[in-house]
Amino acid sequence: MLTRRLPPLSLKARLGLAAGLLTLTTLLTAAMVVLGMAQVSDRLDSALAAERRLEEYAALSTQVSTFIVVAAEVIQRGQPPEVRAERTDTIAANMRRTFTRLRAGLDAEVTSAESLGLDAQTRRATLSLSIARMEARFAQAHDGLISATDDRDRLRAYLDTFASGFEPLLAEAVNEEKRLRREILTGIDSLRQRLTSVALAMGLAALLLCAAVYLGLVRPQFRRLDALRAAAQRIRGEDFAIRLPDDRQDEIGQLYAETNRMAEALATRAETVAQDRARLNQIIDERTEALRAANMRLERTDEDRRRFFADISHELRTPLTVILMEAQLGRQGAPDPQAAFATIETRATRLNRRIDDLLRIARSETGQLGLDTAPVDLGALVQDAIAETAAELSNAGMTLAAPGALPEVTVEGDRNWLRQVIVGLIRNAIRHARSGGALRLEVKPDGTVAVSDNGPGIAPGDQARIFDRFAQGSGGTAQGFGLGLALARWVVEQQGGTIAVTSPLPREIALGDAPGTKISVRLPHGRA
Repeated sequence: MLTRRLPPLSLKARLGLAAGLLTLTTLLTAAMVVLGMAQVSDRLDSALAAERRLEEYAALSTQVSTFIVVAAEVIQRGQPPEVRAERTDTIAANMRRTFTRLRAGLDAEVTSAESLGLDAQTRRATLSLSIARMEARFAQAHDGLISATDDRDRLRAYLDTFASGFEPLLAEAVNEEKRLRREILTGIDSLRQRLTSVALAMGLAALLLCAAVYLGLVRPQFRRLDALRAAAQRIRGEDFAIRLPDDRQDEIGQLYAETNRMAEALATRAETVAQDRARLNQIIDERTEALRAANMRLERTDEDRRRFFADISHELRTPLTVILMEAQLGRQGAPDPQAAFATIETRATRLNRRIDDLLRIARSETGQLGLDTAPVDLGALVQDAIAETAAELSNAGMTLAAPGALPEVTVEGDRNWLRQVIVGLIRNAIRHARSGGALRLEVKPDGTVAVSDNGPGIAPGDQARIFDRFAQGSGGTAQGFGLGLALARWVVEQQGGTIAVTSPLPREIALGDAPGTKISVRLPHGRA
């Protein structure tokens, strides 16, 4: 006979079963704690009741002692029955109330001791009988004391009989109450130990159950979910070559199967998209390359045109300014018109030379200057630059400190352009450091020419870009050198030299209190 195989439990059912077991364990633990606390509470109530009865016994002992003392006094004095009754009635009433409270407490203890067993009930009932016997002895002694007899011996017999019979009963009751209290406290400690053991056992059972649920149910599902997450990450990275095991029919197994189908569909779609993208990228690359080439040609053409006009603007303005100034001086009746005409002729010749250079730039494909390098006497070159700018220095009210005997230094470069670079450095100093009133020109044997001024200096943030075309200082007092220094740097570097700026100047070489600026040009040595 074939047995029908039961379908496996779903993940929801297994998780629900595990949760139910954990809940049941928790409920059992809570129930045991509640029951244990209830028993502890009952035992504590019994211990407190015994403690209160001991206090009542102490009060009763005091009352009995007082009764015996008062009774002995009235007997000794031979007081009549009315006086004896009056002196002892208050004490007797207090003792009766004490007996009533003791009986009520023990009756309640007998009822509540049902849960503690028959022995506990019997012992409490015995205590109740002892209380009744003590009360009967007291009633007999009190009745005899207030009787109509005046016989002292008989009255003392009543009192002695009461005293000798009451004290053992009271002591026995007190001792029994103490034993009951000790037993109750011992029972509380034992119950505490049992509850602790049970709590530890239940905690261990809950811990083992949690470990079993985690190791047998939760952790395997976590591993399966980790595999699913790894598959999702691979899909996100467009890796669709995945295959998750879908042999289980629970919820995660169904999710595995759906993930496998999704990966297959995405792989097919990705292949189609990749083919379309490849064709599209090929078309885009072809069009982009064509546009890039056209843009580069346009940018190069535009850059050449802008540089050409910028160079024209800068290089033509200075000679024209000098020509106009000399013409104005001649028209105003200069004392030496021949010198003015000579200056105009020199400037016109130089301007013609600059126009030829700029035309060569315009006709060249690269827009570069044509340099004619040869050995140049640097001292003579500096003297020419000083002579060329003498009038401008005088008009600006500035003095130029230069060495009287310039060193004989031969450098390699284009004489005309090198002279123009040095002249440009002096004019930049005149334009931007006029307020300082002083310049210094230095020539060193290593081929270095330096122009220092007493101007406001150049901010550190501007020093890296003053050699850019059209660069201007960032502040109102900063120096903006424009195209002049850009062209000077290009000319110097094309001939193998370097140009650098120092600002502010160290105090030991400064020309005044202002920060000052120093532009240094170093040229390569030439053959003599």
